[in-house]
Amino acid sequence: QVQLVESGGGLVQPGGSLRLSCTASGIIFSIYTMRWYRQAPGKQRDLVATITESGSTNYAYSVKGRFTISRDNAKNTVYLQMNSLKPEDTAIYYCNGQRQERVGVWRNYWGQGTQVTVSS
Repeated sequence: QVQLVESGGGLVQPGGSLRLSCTASGIIFSIYTMRWYRQAPGKQRDLVATITESGSTNYAYSVKGRFTISRDNAKNTVYLQMNSLKPEDTAIYYCNGQRQERVGVWRNYWGQGTQVTVSS
């Protein structure tokens, strides 16, 4: 059974930092592209950051320079370091793992989400 379990969310003041973690089980973690998404109330789920199997990263424009995605394959864990947090970063953050098994066939897994609230 595949599980992605996020942790590290919480309440933080504007300008503060949080580090989210997502630990996977039931998959060969190292061959998955891992992503963080977020969904604010009443809005669609948006892609925040991506890290490929080879370690290449990409970020949404709104978080570039403030957030850092990383992975530790030995621990089956992907991280999202969030600095200089703003109220507009408030959302539920979701971890996603994806890989293409063969042409047209994708494996796609989601965590349950962790709440991040940025407020004074």
